[in-house]
Amino acid sequence: QVQLVESGGGSVQAGGSLSLSCAISGRTFDMYAMSWFRQAPGEEREFVARTWWPNDNTNYADFVKGRFTISKDTAKKMLYLQMNSLKPEDTAVYYCNTIQYGAVESWGQGTQVTVSS
Repeated sequence: QVQLVESGGGSVQAGGSLSLSCAISGRTFDMYAMSWFRQAPGEEREFVARTWWPNDNTNYADFVKGRFTISKDTAKKMLYLQMNSLKPEDTAVYYCNTIQYGAVESWGQGTQVTVSS
């Protein structure tokens, strides 16, 4: 139905930047919300940022406000997360997530982000 593939992860020093991408394939005519989540080892998954397919409204977790920017290109079926001023506590696997009308949810396999002090 919907397939998500994240890319752009890697290792950077504190204060550095990374740009993550999520390629979306499959049905998108009923797409509603597009989000980024992350999960650190031994911790629960947490919400990072969200935008919507039909508009450019955004929502961010408090711990990334002013540092991360979520954006999309609906024509190219791409979701992005620009991460600046990275901190060691940002180290996690970052996942792309979509919700379709009818509450059908999809997840990617994740991309590793490692920030060293």
